[in-house]
Amino acid sequence: MLVLLFAVCLAASTIGAIVGAGGGVIVKPVLDAFAVLPVSTVSFLSSVTVLCMSVSSLIRTRHNGVKLDYAASTPLAVGAVMGGILGKALFEYVRSSFGNESTLGLIQSVCLITVTALVLLYTCLKRRLPSYHVRGLLPCSAIGLALGLLSSFLGVGGGPYNVSVLFLFFTMEAKHAAKNSLYIIVFSQTFSILSAVISGTVPAFSWAELIAMALGGVGGAITGAAVSARMRSAGVENALKLLCAVIILISVFNVLNFTK
Repeated sequence: MLVLLFAVCLAASTIGAIVGAGGGVIVKPVLDAFAVLPVSTVSFLSSVTVLCMSVSSLIRTRHNGVKLDYAASTPLAVGAVMGGILGKALFEYVRSSFGNESTLGLIQSVCLITVTALVLLYTCLKRRLPSYHVRGLLPCSAIGLALGLLSSFLGVGGGPYNVSVLFLFFTMEAKHAAKNSLYIIVFSQTFSILSAVISGTVPAFSWAELIAMALGGVGGAITGAAVSARMRSAGVENALKLLCAVIILISVFNVLNFTK
C-alpha cells in the first residue's frame, strides 16, 4: 500500500505543482476510490502532502521569473488561514453529526463535483467573461476565507478553484495564478494542520503512510517545477481544464461507491 500512496501523491503533486492546484484535489478522490484508508485519515494526510508539495514547489520556482503578487496574495493567505480553521471545524461537525465515514465521503464528493464543474465551466468561458482587479485588505481576506474554508472542509489543499479565483478577481495569467495559489495553500494548510493537532482531532494514521505521501509530494513538486518551466501559460490552462475533468469523473465514481 505504501507504494500506491507514494505513486498517487507523486503523480498528483506533479500536476498540482504545474497548475497550482496543490495535488490534494487528486490525492483525496483517488485514495477515496481505492478505499485504502478511512475518509478522515485521507483528508488529514492529503493536507500534509499538499503542504510539503507547496513549500517544495515555491522553493524550486523562486528564481523562475514568475513573481508573487504579495499585495493580493498575502491578505488572501491570511483569510485562507481563518477559513481553514472554520473548514476544519465544519468537517468535524459533519463527521460527528453523521458518525459515518461513507456519508462524510459522499458529502465531500458531491461538493467537489459541484465546485470543480463550476471551475471547469469558468475556465472554458473566461475569455468571454469580465475579470477584476480586487485590492484592499478586507475584500482580499474575505475571498481568502471562502477559499480556505472550502479547501479545508474538502481536504484537498487548494484545488483548481484557487486558480480560477485568481483569474476572475485578480486578472492573473495561468502561470502567475499557479504560483500565487501555492503561496496561499502554504498558509491555509499549515494552520489547518496545526488546528487539528491543537484541538486533538488528528485521525489515526501510521507514520509510514505519512512519510510515503510526503515524499511523493516533494518528488512531485520537483518534477512539476521542471515541467512547468517549459510550459507556456496556455499549456498550464489546458492542463487545468483536463485536471478538472478527471476530478469530476473520479468524484462521480466515488459518489456511486459511497451510496452502495
